[in-house]
Amino acid sequence: MVDINELARIGNDPFARLDEAAEFTVTSNTVTQGQEWPTAQYSGAMGVPNGQDISPYLAWSGAPEGTKSYAVTVFDPDAPTGSGFWHWSVGNIPADVTELAENAGTADGSGLPEGAFQLKHDGGGRGFIGAAPPAGHGAHRYIITVHALSVEKLDIPEDASNAFFGFNRFGNTLGRATMTVYGIVEE
Repeated sequence: MVDINELARIGNDPFARLDEAAEFTVTSNTVTQGQEWPTAQYSGAMGVPNGQDISPYLAWSGAPEGTKSYAVTVFDPDAPTGSGFWHWSVGNIPADVTELAENAGTADGSGLPEGAFQLKHDGGGRGFIGAAPPAGHGAHRYIITVHALSVEKLDIPEDASNAFFGFNRFGNTLGRATMTVYGIVEE
């Protein structure tokens, strides 16, 4: 097993320079904090054998008072890009929605709540793209985050970058619920 805390010690914490936010809880019956992704959450599109690019089931609770919407992101800070790799970015999830079904992250967005949107992942398509660390590169962290926002809607273009999405969350974030899992592809 990989020590997620040891990986985090390496650095590249995506929240290190952001304002403090209330903590709440995210859980899943697909993935487990500190454990490896199941095979279905690896990326067949990026050549991982048996990978299926299926987004995990996520549920959250305990969001701070005043939450008017949610965003969900899956980010790999360990990707050898200098800027990490965004695997999934969903915004404008209504405040009364507290879960996303497994495989809600299909390219057409049909599994998402009404009004929600998905940006392109860093592989260039919409929806969830699974883990695909380069073979032999070691374990990568995948930080699953539910962001509780103080606005009902982030009005950003559908072709916005993940950085622009993050900038627009900044200043509107009341809380964050995170879970870190890992992926590794042996040589």
